[in-house]
Amino acid sequence: MTGPMMRPTVRARVLAGVAATVVVAGTLAGAAPAIAQTDAPPPPTLPSSGPETARRVTIDPYVEASQTLAADLNGGDVLTYTSLAAGVDAAIQTQRVTGQLSYRYERRFGWGDRLGDDDIHSGLARVDARVTRNLTLEAAGIATRARSDIRGAAPGLLVGNVNNVSQVYAVYAGPSFTTTAGPVVFDANYRLGYTKVETPTFGDTSIGGRRLDYYDDSIGNTATARASVAPGLVAPFGVTLSGAYDRETASQLKQRYEGYYGRGDILQPVSPYVALTAGVGYEKIETSQKDAVVDATGTPVLDRDGRFITNEASPRRVAYRTDGLYYDAGVIWRPNRRTSVEGHVGKRYGSLSYTGTATYQASRSVGLAVNVYDGVQTFGRQLRTGIGNLPTSFLTGNQQGFGQQFNGCVFGSSGAQPGACLNDVFQSISTASYRARGVDGVIVATRGRSTWGAGAGYANRKLYSPNVAPGLVVTGLEDQSYYGQLFYARTLTQVSGVNADLFVNYYDPGVPNIAAADVSGDDGVWSYGATGTYYRNFGRLGTTASLGLYSFKVGDLDSDWSAQALIGARYQF
Repeated sequence: MTGPMMRPTVRARVLAGVAATVVVAGTLAGAAPAIAQTDAPPPPTLPSSGPETARRVTIDPYVEASQTLAADLNGGDVLTYTSLAAGVDAAIQTQRVTGQLSYRYERRFGWGDRLGDDDIHSGLARVDARVTRNLTLEAAGIATRARSDIRGAAPGLLVGNVNNVSQVYAVYAGPSFTTTAGPVVFDANYRLGYTKVETPTFGDTSIGGRRLDYYDDSIGNTATARASVAPGLVAPFGVTLSGAYDRETASQLKQRYEGYYGRGDILQPVSPYVALTAGVGYEKIETSQKDAVVDATGTPVLDRDGRFITNEASPRRVAYRTDGLYYDAGVIWRPNRRTSVEGHVGKRYGSLSYTGTATYQASRSVGLAVNVYDGVQTFGRQLRTGIGNLPTSFLTGNQQGFGQQFNGCVFGSSGAQPGACLNDVFQSISTASYRARGVDGVIVATRGRSTWGAGAGYANRKLYSPNVAPGLVVTGLEDQSYYGQLFYARTLTQVSGVNADLFVNYYDPGVPNIAAADVSGDDGVWSYGATGTYYRNFGRLGTTASLGLYSFKVGDLDSDWSAQALIGARYQF
């Protein structure tokens, strides 16, 4: 029960939660994934309840064989290939450690010469470990495939010959330390991250125009520190002082992101359920790069992997720079321990900036999470932010015939951690820095034998590159995307079940799809599809049968339709 009818003890607990906001925020920072990736020290937030802890450790390795058929419904071509795979699903949940790992390696053998052999890595890992009362360690990693050029094909099922797709890897890890001195809570965090992208598959004639450069790899370092005093201990309001340093270096054109941040926040409870917060900060962000080597026509020279060759003699050119104050104010509403809503509005990056979060845990198995974000990013930094925001216990879809690629929405296994979406960063792989703004939300629910999840969002990027850099085509351009996904799974018996996926994406590329000489318009890209799977287990041996239907459409061109079918068997050790 909420509102004025709450019992006095419950009401007092909510009020205490508001009053202790800054202290709890500082204490929980060691376990918060966002600490490693945010653009600046976050303002204080109300405490949130975590998932209940149960002791369990599971490790399930497996091998798998499957046969896939992919039919082009436009041209009539049919491809067939055999896949052999090996993987492992593991989970740990104790009083000190929570985490999950799902990894799969697949080797495809094409029948005939129309489909080449291929190696595919797909996996996700998230772990939080409390080493001591004051020290925690956090790590995460992902292996998946994603779109490279936002102008081109948007393959959804990644079955058969797929164009415009790159294999992506990312990891990060680091410690968090928290201590107290009188009324002051101190915390510090460090994260080290690495991102690698392989060269994409192409052969898509619909892209046209000048090509974009290919992302290679990057290394990122983030360090943050914060001191907090809760409301009522020294003053009626709470105070937080924080600072951070963030640096990422990328090999492509020797790109660099560097940011310095300092910030002060106050938090004033105004009722048992509501607190007001305001903050002002200083930040200095600069993204820069060197020129590409160009030929006599001004076209960038490529290496054997198709990437731009860096002109080592060129000066370092600034793509984006900001140096000055920013500010925001917000409201935090916490009517009960299951509901938390927070919103901020302020002036940043030369314009209005909106950020916020909302979470609602209806029960142990039903939860909702919404995130509104705004920040200057790179692909590597935003990807590490995304995987850091994923739950430590997630649905793997290990009974899905077409496999979980972890490149869309990832749903949590409980209402306390409903999940998050990676569509904003995977709409395409950008080598340029950019301002990322958008909103996404997920909901997950389990009722008896059925589990379902839904995710949707909008993402906008304003791309930055030096105005005078030769051969680059992204300066000042904006791209955006809309996305939605539905997941459903139902256990029919103790040994059988069904699941289904629906997804739709729309990409507005901001970069011309047409010949470079004609820039009269930009063409949107649609991508939508559905899959269904039936599975049945015979002891350690599991069997699956799957069907899929997929389509994408670029601009005014005709839609490209394809159908897929798969049968497979998995032996679990």
